[in-house]
Amino acid sequence: MNCLITGASYGIGRCLALSLANMNYDLLLTYNTNELLIKKLKEEIQSKYKVKCIIKKCNLKDEDEIKGVIDTFQKEFGKIDVLVNNASYSCDNLISNKTKFEFMENLEINVVGTFLMSKYASNIMNKDGVIINMSSTDGIDTYSLYNIDYSVSKAGIIQMTKVFSLSYKDFRTIAVAPNWVDTESTREMSQDYLKKELERIGQKKLISKEKVVNEIIKIIVDKNILSGSIIRIEDDKDEI
Repeated sequence: MNCLITGASYGIGRCLALSLANMNYDLLLTYNTNELLIKKLKEEIQSKYKVKCIIKKCNLKDEDEIKGVIDTFQKEFGKIDVLVNNASYSCDNLISNKTKFEFMENLEINVVGTFLMSKYASNIMNKDGVIINMSSTDGIDTYSLYNIDYSVSKAGIIQMTKVFSLSYKDFRTIAVAPNWVDTESTREMSQDYLKKELERIGQKKLISKEKVVNEIIKIIVDKNILSGSIIRIEDDKDEI
């Protein structure tokens, strides 16, 4: 079995790569700027697990680079069993300060990049394979004053998932929509702002990366989870 994960250098992508390597999945992992981190991840995977692990730079705004990822995957592994569109971008500020460049950057990476990766991957997806798109509850009902473009992009990913499920019947397309996740980027942001946001949406604690990864693995393994499903992931309501 094999898997392509975008944005795998840290956070959910890194955690998922390690978990799938432990399950004997061969991997192609993409990154954009964090070359050192992705190289360290590859070394860790190869030292612990007997799987094939390839890393490849990919700017999701560059269609040719996306095509190059799919071409490399086909040459190295053949068909794709699992594609996880994990890479994402955000730039939080008020609508009055939001520029066209910022808005378009978000849509181009999160929506168009995910679309193109899925489109070209669909040509080499194994029958009964699965595409998993990382969305967010911000694309449903936890959006804020500061993330209009991010929320629009995550809502777009949900609708894209549903349309792909109508278009492709040989494999499943499913979206995952978590609340705030305990990742490096979350921990680096203003903790006062984070606390206020958690209180605003009623989230008692950050969701662990492991919980999100376990849900993704469940989707991969459980063929009864229908194509077009949107899997919402929330905290367990324990106190912070």
